[in-house]
Amino acid sequence: MLLWPCAQYKLRYMSLNHVEPGSGWSNYQCCQGMFGGCCCIQPGNMGESSCPQCCMCLEGCLLPGMAVSASQGVIMQRYGLGLDSDDVKLIRCNNCLQLLACVASCLNICIDFDGDDAIVGLINLVAEITFCCVSGCMTARVYHEIKEREKEAPQGQKMQR
Repeated sequence: MLLWPCAQYKLRYMSLNHVEPGSGWSNYQCCQGMFGGCCCIQPGNMGESSCPQCCMCLEGCLLPGMAVSASQGVIMQRYGLGLDSDDVKLIRCNNCLQLLACVASCLNICIDFDGDDAIVGLINLVAEITFCCVSGCMTARVYHEIKEREKEAPQGQKMQR
């Protein structure tokens, strides 16, 4: 998990430059605008244009699930790809485990029983491992998709005079 922000930083850079070669960070938005906004937090209006690399580092640290989903979304939109039913099931399972871990932690704070810390710790561990596995698979898939599409692209040929 310590290298997660670095991996997402690199993956987003690869995704953006695969879709529009040589663009650097010029097309970066927080979560690529795929998750809308909330109150005063609106993608595209948060200073990304002046410091996209710093914003991407923050996104990778603070919003790791959204970071990988946004990078995956860039590639999926580019090639008209979609999630299959197994992907949807894995993402839903992960989301349910995250919600269960959150509820269990909140209940643990409000209601104190002997031995419940271990149970809550176990639920959090399972949720965290599931998140890491699902996110790791999504990251690997995006990376693989980019590399495969780059192999398929025709190479430029030099003209002879």
